[in-house]
Amino acid sequence: MAKNFSLKDQLFNVEKTRYLAGLFAGADPSFDTEMFEGQVMSRLLDLELKERMAWIAACLQRAVPGDLPEIAPVLLRALPPPLDPTKTDDDFGDFIFAPLGDWVVNVGLDHPDLALDVLEDLTQRFSMEWAIRPFLNQHSDQVMERMELWCGHDSYHVRRLVSEGTRPRLPWGQAVGLNMTDALPLLDRLHGDPTRYVTRSVANHLNDITKKDPDLVLDRLKAWASTKQQEQGELRWMTSHTLRGLVKSGHPGAMKMLGYDPDAKVTADVQVNGDARIGEALDFEVTLNGAGEQPVLVDYIIHFQRPGGKTSAKVHKLKQTALRDGTLKLSKKHKLKGNATTFKLVPGTHRLEIQVNGQVRAAIDFDLLG
Repeated sequence: MAKNFSLKDQLFNVEKTRYLAGLFAGADPSFDTEMFEGQVMSRLLDLELKERMAWIAACLQRAVPGDLPEIAPVLLRALPPPLDPTKTDDDFGDFIFAPLGDWVVNVGLDHPDLALDVLEDLTQRFSMEWAIRPFLNQHSDQVMERMELWCGHDSYHVRRLVSEGTRPRLPWGQAVGLNMTDALPLLDRLHGDPTRYVTRSVANHLNDITKKDPDLVLDRLKAWASTKQQEQGELRWMTSHTLRGLVKSGHPGAMKMLGYDPDAKVTADVQVNGDARIGEALDFEVTLNGAGEQPVLVDYIIHFQRPGGKTSAKVHKLKQTALRDGTLKLSKKHKLKGNATTFKLVPGTHRLEIQVNGQVRAAIDFDLLG
């Protein structure tokens, strides 16, 4: 990523604001584009990403006043054509339409039926996963009934909204009062979807649930495998993506479901080559020994020193493979970025562990130099 890159500036800027203003001017001749653009830009660049969404929604609410029944016709006329229905993935839409969801929440909570109609159209331009959640909290039964219909919608964007909007731990999303099991009947229908955009959301939804109830998820995946509603290769991918958090934590049931024996008779030896310095790399080699050609899922865990004497463990993927004639040699150079903004490296003694099929099989301490 380029230095000084700003996602919020790429997604919400004067050009995007002008584009949105032009759409509304085309839908309503009385829409004052100059006033709208000026008002948005008077504060936009001082705000963070989610704040920009809320601010643009507030400016739209001033430019087109009224409750949802009054503004819905203008809003819907302003929309461009839906996203390409022939695609199956990587078609999230244009972020500039996200504020329209905030606007619907602001003026539509007292009009849930109409709001759900509008969100159904909006999510075919940009995902309304954040906007649907206030309606789930205030009109849960109504939204869940509509989602039953949306599971069979022609647009995969609407079908995905069912899974993504009900996720227990949706990033940036308002918490919802659903029980973890409430959306499972919907996922039972969606797990067989032909589009990766939907099945990825289903897997992410289940991954959220694994944080609280791993056995519930494992049982659901077994049930889905028995129904044979999903193509086998896609279900394998969904299972792996669902269980990624459990795999990092070494959950035995997840390992077994993915075909790895957590009790496999495998030994490991790890060696660090040279010095490990901030700004360079941790260079290490791993040798595994065991019986035959058994499959192995190998992760490595670095216990980083933190300010104040605490440590923080981070799990990283190394290899999914199998022993060859009872042995396997692996190597890795793990970059030790000195300029990361989210995780600052601290010199001192660190620990490297090698995890095979969910069990730590070898460990070594190393000094991280400044």
